Amino acid sequence: MRDAMSKLGSDPNKINPLVPVDLVIDHSVQVDVARSQNAVQANMELEFHRNKERFGFLKWGSSAFRNMLVVPPGSGIVHQVNLEYLARVVFNNGGILYPDSVVGTDSHTTMIDGLGVAGWGVGGIEAEAAMLGQPMSMVLPGVVGFKLSGKLRNGVTATDLVLTVTQMLRKHGVVGKFVEFYGQGMSELSLADRATIANMSPEYGATMGFFPVDAKTLDYLKLTGRSDNTVAMVESYLRANKMFVDHNQVEAERVYSSYLELNLEEVEPCLSGPKRPHDRVTLKNMKSDWLSCLDNDVGFKGFAVPKESQGKVAEFSFHGTPAKIKHGDVVIAAITSCTNTSNPNVMLGAALVAKKACELGLEVKPWIKTSLAPGSGVVKKYLDKSGLQKYLDQLGFHIVGYGCTTCIGNSGELDESVSAAISENDIVAAAVLSGNRNFEGRVHPLTRANYLASPPLVVAYALAGTVNIDFEKEPIGISKDGKEVYFRDVWPSTEEIAEVVKSSVLPDMFKSTYEAITKGNPMWNELSVSASTLYPWDPSSTYIHEPPYFKDMTMTPPGPRPVKDAYCLLNFGDSITTDHISPAGSINPESPAAKYLKERGVERKDFNSYGSRRGNDEIMARGTFANIRLVNKFLNGEVGPKTIHVPSGEKLAVFDAAMKYKNEGHDTIILAGAEYGSGSSRDWAAKGPMLQGVKAVIAKSFERIHRSNLAGMGIIPLCFKAGEDADTLGLTGHERYTIHLPTNVSDIKPGQDVTVTTDTGKSFTCTLRFDTEVELAYYDHGGILPYVTRKIAEQ
Repeated sequence: MRDAMSKLGSDPNKINPLVPVDLVIDHSVQVDVARSQNAVQANMELEFHRNKERFGFLKWGSSAFRNMLVVPPGSGIVHQVNLEYLARVVFNNGGILYPDSVVGTDSHTTMIDGLGVAGWGVGGIEAEAAMLGQPMSMVLPGVVGFKLSGKLRNGVTATDLVLTVTQMLRKHGVVGKFVEFYGQGMSELSLADRATIANMSPEYGATMGFFPVDAKTLDYLKLTGRSDNTVAMVESYLRANKMFVDHNQVEAERVYSSYLELNLEEVEPCLSGPKRPHDRVTLKNMKSDWLSCLDNDVGFKGFAVPKESQGKVAEFSFHGTPAKIKHGDVVIAAITSCTNTSNPNVMLGAALVAKKACELGLEVKPWIKTSLAPGSGVVKKYLDKSGLQKYLDQLGFHIVGYGCTTCIGNSGELDESVSAAISENDIVAAAVLSGNRNFEGRVHPLTRANYLASPPLVVAYALAGTVNIDFEKEPIGISKDGKEVYFRDVWPSTEEIAEVVKSSVLPDMFKSTYEAITKGNPMWNELSVSASTLYPWDPSSTYIHEPPYFKDMTMTPPGPRPVKDAYCLLNFGDSITTDHISPAGSINPESPAAKYLKERGVERKDFNSYGSRRGNDEIMARGTFANIRLVNKFLNGEVGPKTIHVPSGEKLAVFDAAMKYKNEGHDTIILAGAEYGSGSSRDWAAKGPMLQGVKAVIAKSFERIHRSNLAGMGIIPLCFKAGEDADTLGLTGHERYTIHLPTNVSDIKPGQDVTVTTDTGKSFTCTLRFDTEVELAYYDHGGILPYVTRKIAEQ
């Protein structure tokens, strides 16, 4: 249940033309059962046991709200379901044709741009408002033209391409912009390849990465079961409106805000990591890069492991068998995430690696947690059709469920003996996953090194058991006849993969999968929910709690709130992500959230994850800034979810410090560096700070969606002037801050200069990042939700 997508447009027979919105709920899977033939069923049973209340709430919503479609748990990742089934490309609404578009609460909504549908993520806060009839507003973006030429070389995957593109675009700077891909190289990419690139838009920072419709798009629509009439309608409409790209004709020159170009032949096999998706490492340089990461100071490319400790070997017993683990050893290998599981080329490529490895007698170490989580049921069908699933099973890559898993932190626990060996010996353990994100603390608390890689490379690194390896020179294992096996011995050619894809990926698979997509499964269908249009809140529930956003709300907007003598709750550097801010992953037994659950009689085994408890604001407020890899300047190098309560000097959990400030009647602000809020478009990254009492964030720059979400929750986003930040201004965070905003909202303008002063006599100017008049209206009302509620009440 990771994301909810509000889709502009629906079945014309069901639509209210004034509110053309479907809400599609996706499913995430907690992978507590792996390397097991019954993993899917076991995980589904576990999910329904843990999340019965949450699933019931969503099922209630599907009947209580008009035009709300819920895709039941176990169906797949919403972005892949959208690509394969929901998207129309062109709408036919009672004979009126218009282009398809979509906005979603998850940043990877952009995957649909690979199909020629304009789509991007807006965050749950804006989507909630859209469900209530509020239109979207945005500043007209710049458009970056990205020209593709040539063709990928043999053995190079779409994942290698997208990691290259991500690095290029992040370096170019595309936050808040559209990227449009064009050129003859586009015709060499399959639709799934394009979707892989479009999906990663949040990683390179763009609002969307768009691929116009061409013949490849039409072929994909046919493959996935769209009717011939529908495909013909799409083509004729787009051709008539000069929106169809024909690669057989000379492409018209387009004018873009800026330009980039990539020859596909120059793309090399690569990974990204160990801590950010745009830190690309070529496969041939992986070993040397890893060794430099051990040497480097702690940072995005460093772990600061002393030279004398880098060769350390930790011995432990794994279920009675002697075992060893070293720095760089892989403990999680996961084929997961919508980025890659929509792509038959890389999925079947991974299966071919497994086949070759099994035939040579190679095995994966039993303590490596392996998993395969496809984005839709179609993947299982073509893996079975190809006869290759059995080889993935043999290596431990059993299907564990259909949804978001390891990439969102739902990897489940490592074996206790492995966890102890890592913790007690301070081992820098590694995860290799075919996901989107590898920020610190996201994948698993104990994997400090996390690398994004193609599914075939995930299998290869699982076999090697370490990222500290040069695949060109060192063997990945020993065959059953005692010979050294190298990476090249198991790597399939592009032709091999294409042959299997052609014979195994068939239109009937998509048709049969989606014919029953909304029918659910027995566990979903047996859920009993209230028929009332008002939800029956249970005050004792630790999963679903009536939110406080409308408490004591009046019909009169509160207006701008003065921020005077506020304390600094947290003082951050650059690249603080929504994974650092928003509650995600497992609930630490020593955290404020765990304390809250214990006080209500919840046992540790039933804590579940923050994602599963996102319907309870009490849990989520306590889990905000609870990431164990949080780097807060107040702590002078110590890493963890704590801060300093400035008046007393106490070191407290962030939530506890925030509550102490609130109880004392003090406002708080946050200081931050560049790219504050990069990563997933999580509404709780803004809701949580608001509930903790944060009134403003002053940063060098913001990621697009997070800035918008802060504005939507009534938190003031401010940017330091160019060349300035907290350090250059001599701010330590121990000061008290006053933000000089007019008291009448009509006197405030988007993007105006704002003076900030401190009790230490400092004064500096910031740019107010309410970017539109609509955002100022939200601020005037105390947030987007009170604003929309008042508008509805006035009707």
